[in-house]
Amino acid sequence: MLNKIVLDLETQKDFGEVGGRNKHHLLRVSMAVIYSYKDDKFYSFEESEVHKLGELLQVADQIIGFNTKNFDNKVLQPYLGFPLDGIPHLDILEETEKALGHRVRLDSIAQATLGLGKSGSGLRAIQLWRLGKMAELRDYCRRDVEITRKIYEYGLKNEKLLYKDFFDDKEFPVFFSQPARRQNAIQQKSLFF
Repeated sequence: MLNKIVLDLETQKDFGEVGGRNKHHLLRVSMAVIYSYKDDKFYSFEESEVHKLGELLQVADQIIGFNTKNFDNKVLQPYLGFPLDGIPHLDILEETEKALGHRVRLDSIAQATLGLGKSGSGLRAIQLWRLGKMAELRDYCRRDVEITRKIYEYGLKNEKLLYKDFFDDKEFPVFFSQPARRQNAIQQKSLFF
């Protein structure tokens, strides 16, 4: 079995507090949660434990997440002594953008695909951290990892995901296990539009 890890993290600050969207390194980790397929187990890490997370990520065969390449990795990288971009990634948001040509929120995909919703927002997670409610923060982050894992597994099995588009649910193809098939499907789609 491949050593796949589903990752999500929350931060101590928002972009408004650090001076813009290009300053991920200043956001600082408040909580990170992973699900390890190899261990069939969830692990959580506060900022002081991120080095332990790094040890697990460094031996991963694949990191799976939602907006991990453009957010989580950029927040985590200053804590680690190795490049995260050297580990194979499956970023579900990136795959969504490739298939649809635009971004779709995780909550929109979760509601349409799984009938589940997120329990809050990143701003709520920052409030939990500031109030010292680490158990609640851990639960919030773990729920996002569970949702992301279920979306990944659904897409892997069904080669499609759904999202809410105003009042309707719409579907789009995903080929998580077969990148060449995804590329061919996108090329064929573009021939017809």
